[in-house]
Amino acid sequence: MSTTARPPAVKRQARRQNIESAILAVAQERFALHGYGGVSVDDIAADAGISKQSLLYYFPSKKALYSRVFNDVLDSWLSNLNSLADADLDPHAALERYVTQKLQFSYDHPSGSRLFAQEIISQAPQCADDIEAKLVPAFRAEAAVLNRWMANGDVAPLPVAHLLFTLWAMTQTYADFAWQMRMLLGKKALEPADFDLARETIIRMLEGALGLARPATSAVVTSQQDRRRINRT
Repeated sequence: MSTTARPPAVKRQARRQNIESAILAVAQERFALHGYGGVSVDDIAADAGISKQSLLYYFPSKKALYSRVFNDVLDSWLSNLNSLADADLDPHAALERYVTQKLQFSYDHPSGSRLFAQEIISQAPQCADDIEAKLVPAFRAEAAVLNRWMANGDVAPLPVAHLLFTLWAMTQTYADFAWQMRMLLGKKALEPADFDLARETIIRMLEGALGLARPATSAVVTSQQDRRRINRT
């Protein structure tokens, strides 16, 4: 069977995407560890295994690179926020999925979460306009769903904004403060079981605060046997 070689243009595009992805991965890790001011283009280029000139071909400045890295993280983080608005899910199922997705983001993208947190803690010196343009509409859409549930009597009333702030804090802390958690738990790394137990704890708190009854089909761990199984994984 003969094989058809990829056209040169396709090869060039694939190579470009590979190099760009490598730059972005290194840049995200470096910015998350050292902040915008603690990283130079030379550092990122060296870690990515390319020259400074090559990096500047793809991203003309450190500001442009940081903006791309941050917006990629922000877009990924915001992609989970629309899960509350799924009309096919009841409040318990929607909140359970929401918490699961937020914890999954912290597990899959710890450096991205820390980068986002650093920018916010620093009062967004680099990306304030992007954050406001993207986060405010998403926040309002989430708040509208929770307000509707409360108005309909589906969940107990709580200050919606502060409920969302608390949910973000509880889920992001597993990335932003992972070192502290590892130290206190005596572990070299947080494990999937830690995130399962985090999800169970957060969902139980939501059930109590919002007056939600747990359905039999819930994926949240409920029995001692299930907890022992998780702790052994």
